[in-house]
Amino acid sequence: MSAPKPEFDRLSADYDELLRDPIRDQFTGAASQFFHVRKRDLIRDYFRRANTTTTGLSYLDVGCGKGELLTLLREDFAHVAGCDPSGGMLEAGGLKSKGIDARVVTDEAAIPFEDAQFDFVTAVCVYHHVPLNGRDALTLEVRRVLRPGGLFAIIEHNPYNPVTRLIVSRTPVDADAILLRPSETRTRLTRGGFQVERQQFFLYFPERWYRKLGTLEAMLRRVPFGGQYAVFAAKS
Repeated sequence: MSAPKPEFDRLSADYDELLRDPIRDQFTGAASQFFHVRKRDLIRDYFRRANTTTTGLSYLDVGCGKGELLTLLREDFAHVAGCDPSGGMLEAGGLKSKGIDARVVTDEAAIPFEDAQFDFVTAVCVYHHVPLNGRDALTLEVRRVLRPGGLFAIIEHNPYNPVTRLIVSRTPVDADAILLRPSETRTRLTRGGFQVERQQFFLYFPERWYRKLGTLEAMLRRVPFGGQYAVFAAKS
């Protein structure tokens, strides 16, 4: 795991404002949930294509922040949980009041849940905050909390997209970011005892265009120019 980052507690009240960027806002609108909804739909699409019903499964979002994705997916799973180094972020998201099992990461070497507790785990834009020498340890921790055959999805900024790199470079909350190429993500998953099942790029079009071009974006999922990418891998 990465070391707990108390600065996110200090930033929690203004986190959404600190994420704002003129280009980002043009892509989706300042108050839009578009980025979170796209991730929700991508996850739903994966399970649909795998002919897997999620209503009996347990889901954990590692580094969940305010829990926007958990909130969008809580009706899809039997149990949803999240953890984050920042208690301020968890509190700002009001997760406990929504029935979400939200826990603060107090030990930099451990995810605060028991072994083999979850069927599905996500880490959304988390790994780029983790120092290079801590990324394999985080992957092994995720493997520990997953049940045999469980699924892990890493969603990250795409370093091949110049606009993504520009936005990250001037976003205060990403001051420590070291972006991961998809090849690094796949390698770390394989080294950590996972079998990569699927990789796709997404966020090619602004929200207003996506409504009309969603089918085209799906066709472009292997073209490495989307703003972000996702890698799904099963615990071997």
